Amino acid sequence: MNNYQKIADLIFPGGISVDEILKKYPPRKLKQGQEVTRFAPSPTGYMHIGNFFPAFISYNLAKQSDGIFYLRFEDTDSKREIKEAKDVIYEVLQKFDVFPDEYQTLDGIDVGNYGPYVQSQRAEIYRAFAKKLVSEGKAFPCFCKKTEGKEDVLQARQTKFDEDDEKEYDPCRDLSFEEIKSHIDNGEKFAIRLKTKNDGSQRIKFFDLIKGEIEAKANSKDFVLLKNDGIPPYAFAHAIDDTLMGSTIVVRGEEYISSTPMHIELFEALGFKPTCYCHNPLIWKIDESGSKRKISKRKDPEADMRFYFSQGYPKEAVLEYLLNLINSGFEIWRKNNPEEDWRQYHFGIKDITTVAPVFDLVKLNDISKNIISQIRGENLYQMWLEWAKEYDKELSQILDSDKEKFVKLCVMERDDKPKPRKDIYNLKMIKEYFSYAFERPKLENLAEKQNFVDFIKAYLASFVMPTSNEEWFEHIKQVAAQNGYAVDNKLYKQNPEAFKGNIAKACLFARQAITGQDNGPSLYYIIDALGQAETLRRLKIAAELKI
Repeated sequence: MNNYQKIADLIFPGGISVDEILKKYPPRKLKQGQEVTRFAPSPTGYMHIGNFFPAFISYNLAKQSDGIFYLRFEDTDSKREIKEAKDVIYEVLQKFDVFPDEYQTLDGIDVGNYGPYVQSQRAEIYRAFAKKLVSEGKAFPCFCKKTEGKEDVLQARQTKFDEDDEKEYDPCRDLSFEEIKSHIDNGEKFAIRLKTKNDGSQRIKFFDLIKGEIEAKANSKDFVLLKNDGIPPYAFAHAIDDTLMGSTIVVRGEEYISSTPMHIELFEALGFKPTCYCHNPLIWKIDESGSKRKISKRKDPEADMRFYFSQGYPKEAVLEYLLNLINSGFEIWRKNNPEEDWRQYHFGIKDITTVAPVFDLVKLNDISKNIISQIRGENLYQMWLEWAKEYDKELSQILDSDKEKFVKLCVMERDDKPKPRKDIYNLKMIKEYFSYAFERPKLENLAEKQNFVDFIKAYLASFVMPTSNEEWFEHIKQVAAQNGYAVDNKLYKQNPEAFKGNIAKACLFARQAITGQDNGPSLYYIIDALGQAETLRRLKIAAELKI
């Protein structure tokens, strides 16, 4: 037994072996072209759009290849972990219908053969690989009080190395067996660090699936593999887990590019084939001042994926907008395939944008308007009701108590229309859009109050509940003509002083009296939804306004 093996047995007595672990995680049996991708969030907060973006890319790459998409929680930062974060992640994935094939349920049951799918439950695996690296002289125990960047470590480095030396070797890397044993006998805690083979002068090249070949300075740090509590940071854990779980592509944000040389050295030390990285660009935002910045969880409510639920955006709208950010070709595909499900759109890694996309809420709203306009009224009502049950209890009770009225409102100028109205882009705004269905108009600040009251009196006196849009319009034209309004726009333009207004003015007065609004869907459909009794009540109130 050599000295490294003695040290390994001293600091890691017993435990499962690497050979046993490799038997437990055999390579996946994949068909040619199948991809295995993963979403590996840290449960340290809400689901950020910057996390969901690579997860959505990963989901599509797996599904388009008939592959596997799995969820792995990287919960090694216990100090920052938030108890409810896992619940939020599951909720977001389920509501957006991009749920993984393999994962661990909230009650701790693994679905899949490559679990546990939670890193905190894989401690013995990391310990076994750390022990192997120590036994091979590739890693060592570090007894410094803290790991990276603390004063005792920095002072030791400055003492041991010249200030101009680019190496960041740790002062504990050359401790003898006896010195290590003495530290352990004194009850001192230790971390495990990789003993880098580089001295700061080397350059390496690695291939990114989006950006192509990248050249960078090789790692020259003795970085941490296991913290002094036995928990690994991201670098060590992901190298082991992505290998054992058979990830074929790892999609992650481009902020990880700078640490990729460190990860590549780690793969080589472990004897693993480096994973194929796909570093997606980060999402940016143009703020009020016109400056470009990364979308922020502190400044931008739309950074939280729950924002889209609370506002009532259809999941298809959000996903289609993200597909636009991933690849601009989606917009052309959608134009040519208006009826197809978005899942029919396939993109390859080379199609993923290399330029940082800019989040544009106006663009999302336009996509959402188009999608909502194609939803049949009965279905839109049901979506609105289900949304209200979760986010507006009082509204849900109102919707439930008068279904016929609200279904009619949702149907109007929508079902079977060649050009349905595109006024609504989320469910939350429908209540304001249909505000006249919840309260009678206040009729304030009328521009032509005398003409308004006179016309409404005449309209009320001859009002008959219409049975079609055409019948309603013919009737209001008759009332308008009898009360000094032009029903022929050519005549009105030739001599406007001869009339109180045109037919558009008469229709506006009727709309204001019934809805309090200046525009909207054809008034016939609103009258039909409100019913005869309520329409007459509103016309009577308007006709009795004091001049």
